[in-house]
Amino acid sequence: MHNGAIMPTDVHFLVADDDPYAVVQLQGVLDQRSAEALRGALLSVVADRTPAVIEVTGLRIDDPTVLSTFGEVARETADWPAGQPVISVPPAVADPWRGVGFRLADGDRRAAGFSTETLLRAGLDPVPGAARRARELVTEACARWELPEVAGPACIVVTELVNNVVAHAQTAMTVLVGRGTDGDTLHLSVRDWSPALPVYGGPVPTTAYGGRGLLLIEAVALRWGVSDLPDGKVVWSVVAPDDDE
Repeated sequence: MHNGAIMPTDVHFLVADDDPYAVVQLQGVLDQRSAEALRGALLSVVADRTPAVIEVTGLRIDDPTVLSTFGEVARETADWPAGQPVISVPPAVADPWRGVGFRLADGDRRAAGFSTETLLRAGLDPVPGAARRARELVTEACARWELPEVAGPACIVVTELVNNVVAHAQTAMTVLVGRGTDGDTLHLSVRDWSPALPVYGGPVPTTAYGGRGLLLIEAVALRWGVSDLPDGKVVWSVVAPDDDE
């Protein structure tokens, strides 16, 4: 559990793990001064404790334009493996929240509908064997969810993502593998604690496993991106079957 203030602001937050998701309780007044800080804090919480429910009952919003902050978080996390957070708000005060891009849970956490059956997670150190462990996680996910045609390209992508952390970020990392809501795609992310952007290390032999970096991810993935966090970043990717590329 963690609680604190997002400075400089009157917004306070409480984060608690409530299996199978984290609960983020927001309280106070959200204004233009605090909106950007809140955006970064929410992204960090979602990256570290996915999936998440955001409770906004105790949050007062005097300027409706600051609701766009939640829309930005919704768009940023749309392709992350655990999916977007869910906003928990009582039906009587839900109207202003219906257009921000999040699914609403009508004030009942149980209505969030999260499932751990479509999400696998591994915490890895920046060591040479990290990519192998990440591939094992992807292979396990594809076998569990009956996605054998995605395993090959997904292993290539996760290898490059993890090797980039090992070679450049050199921090601990969290690897998430999730099944897309369409049932046919695999969503991957690697969260590290370095602000440095992913680096393309130059060409290597085509028979090598790893080292081809962002150009290979661009060629193999359906889409991918980088999300900056106040204390690091998330590099994510969506991988489809070979015949859909």
